[in-house]
Amino acid sequence: IAVTIALVSGSLFGLLAGFLGGWVDQAVMRVVDVLLAIPSLLLSLALISALGFGSTNVAIAVAIGSVATFARIARSESLRVCQAAYVEAARAMGSRWYMTLFRHVVPNSAGPIIALAVLEFGMAILSVSALSFLGYGAPRPAPEWGSLISEGRNYLAAAGWLTTLPGLVIAATVLAVNRLARSVGATGGKFS
Repeated sequence: IAVTIALVSGSLFGLLAGFLGGWVDQAVMRVVDVLLAIPSLLLSLALISALGFGSTNVAIAVAIGSVATFARIARSESLRVCQAAYVEAARAMGSRWYMTLFRHVVPNSAGPIIALAVLEFGMAILSVSALSFLGYGAPRPAPEWGSLISEGRNYLAAAGWLTTLPGLVIAATVLAVNRLARSVGATGGKFS
C-alpha cells in the first residue's frame, strides 16, 4: 500500500512539474525539498502520532515519507523526455498537453520510476518493521516482523531465535527485493 500510494502520487506530481514547468514546477519542487529535508522515519512517526496506530495509517505515513523521492525522479525523467524530438513534434502538430504527457512522456519515463518503486519496496519493509518495533504498527496479535522482534528481545538470553529469525527474514526479504530492483534497473524498467 505504501509503495503504491507513493508511486502514484509522487510520479504524478513529478511528471506534471517537469512537463508543465514554470510556477507549477517551482511550487511542487519546494514542497518536495521540504519533504526531503525531514528524515522519512521521523516524518512517519509524526504522521502516525497524528493519524493514530494501525497498519493502514503506518502505510500512509510511510508513503508520504516516500512521495518526495518519486516526485524528484519523475520530474527529472519528464525533463529528459520533454527534450526529445518526438515530444517537440507532437507539440508542433498541435497535440493537447495531456495527450502528449500520457502518450509520450509517461511511457518513456516509466523505466527508472519502476526500478525506484521496486527499490522503495525494500525501504518500506524496513520502515514498517522499524515502526512496528517501536510499537506504532498494528496492535497485537498482528504478526508484524518488527513487533515479533520487539516481543522476542525480552527473551534474548534464553531463546535468541525469537528475534534472530524475524530479523533474518527481514534482511533476506530486503536483500531479495534489492536484487530484483538492480535487475529491473539494468533492463531499463522492463521485465524480461
